This record gives sequence, structure tokens and C-alpha cells, in this order.
Amino acid sequence: MQRQRLLSIAIYGLTSVIGGLAFIYPFLLPSIEAVGMGQAHSNDAPLLLTALVSLCFVALLFETQGQALGAKLIALLGVLVAINSVLRFVETAVPGPGGYSPIFFLIILVGYVYGGRMGFLMGALTLIVSALITGTVGPWLPYQMFTAGWIGLSAPLCHPVVRLFDGEGRRAEIVTLAIFAALWGLVYGAIMNLWFWPFFTSDPGQSWTPGIGIVEGVQRYATFYLVTSLQWDFMRSAGNVLLMLAVGAPAIRALRRFRRRFDFAYRPAPEPMPTGVVPDVAAGPRRAQ
Repeated sequence: MQRQRLLSIAIYGLTSVIGGLAFIYPFLLPSIEAVGMGQAHSNDAPLLLTALVSLCFVALLFETQGQALGAKLIALLGVLVAINSVLRFVETAVPGPGGYSPIFFLIILVGYVYGGRMGFLMGALTLIVSALITGTVGPWLPYQMFTAGWIGLSAPLCHPVVRLFDGEGRRAEIVTLAIFAALWGLVYGAIMNLWFWPFFTSDPGQSWTPGIGIVEGVQRYATFYLVTSLQWDFMRSAGNVLLMLAVGAPAIRALRRFRRRFDFAYRPAPEPMPTGVVPDVAAGPRRAQ
């Protein structure tokens, strides 16, 4: 079990490293050709998507084999991914304000209740399934999958804060998750911009130029983000907070109820008592007379 756990962690770690390198490698090139946003990473995105989907399936295999209740949890994950994908379809049909999307709500809660590994799978698989449903497949897709996966992967970081305030099952838990969702509403957009920003050409004060220093690069990106993305990401952040405060508590209770049922269903039976010993609630086990 320990070996399988370490291998599983290694798979998620490798996946995150690949995602991080995919975002930053254009900044390390000596020169870069300016293209439209839809053409950025058009050569390497299919390979990256194939690698990410393959790693997700390997991770699913390890999750299924690593514990007795894995199969049922994976089945539940499939149901939740389907629900989240339908939510994104509704969002596409009836666009919300700014960059708001309801899909991040379940990604955060699954990572918080079932752990970061399940959260990563929830985020990555939601984006690819919903993209197939809504027809929004493009070179940006693997980057969306990585970033959404990181949201679920980081959700367990809320546990220490909740324990600090003894807030499990209380208002403090929902407030903590709402703040976490608000932060990721902004961070998601800030990370996603990086997939195309090196290929973007506009005002020199907002564009990446190979060879500029790190400080100047950060300053240019900050200007670009404030001008083009902040208002959209603010709407996503505000929507995440409102949704978490409105239905976060019942959703967490439902997810925990499923988790307890799975634990009960697969709880090992107690070992049989030795021959000649009968149970005695008051005095403990004793020899039969």
C-alpha cells in the first residue's frame, strides 16, 4: 500500500511538473514568433493534451487498485465530472457575467472532502469532458486542465485553517472555502493568461520580449493583467464566493455522507473470537463455563 501511494504521488508530481514546464518554456526561448491567441502552442498542444490524458488514466488506475473503495470513489468521480460538465454546458448556453463559471465550486469541494489527488482528477477531467460537450477544444485546453487540476489539488490546504478555528461543519468552514475560491478565481485567470502571453504583441509595456529581465517581465505582465483580465477574473472570484456561501454547506454534507457510506461498506469485519470465549459487555471476554 505504501509503495502504491508513493507511485501515485509521483504520478501527480510528474503531471504538475510537466504542466509547469509547459507554461514557462516559451519564456526561455531566445526568440519567439508572434501569432494570434488561437494559434499559440498549436504545434505542441496536441502532444501535451495526449500526455496529460494518459497520465490521468494512469492515476485513475492507481486510485482504483490502491484501496478497496477506489472503484466506488472513481464511479462517484465520474458522476461529479458529468454534473460539472453539464454546468459548463449551461454556462455556455447562458453566459454568466464576466469570467464567472460554476464549475470551480465542485472542483474545490471534491478536493477538500476527498483529497488533493481526487481534486486534481476532478478539475482536469471536468475541463476535457466539458470541452468535448461544448465544442471548445483548442490549444488552450491542456492548460485549462492543468490549472483546474491544481485548484482541486490545493483544496486540502484549507484543512489547517478550518481546524485552527474548530470550524468543521460550521460557518467558519464555509467562509474559509469561500476565501479560497475567491483567491483561485483571480489566480486561475492570472495563470491561464501565461499560455498565450509570450506570443501576444501589443503595447511594448504589456508584451513579452525575449531577453528582458525577470523584474521587467513581471511589471509588463502585471500591466497586461490589470488592463485586460482583472475585471473578468473579479467576476469569477465573486461568483465563486456567492455560490460557496449559498450552497457550500449542503454540498459538503452530501459529499461527506457518500464518503462515510463508502467507508462503512468496506470496513473490514472484526476478527473472530477464540473458541470457548463468549462476549460479556460488562466484564469483557471470559472463558465459557
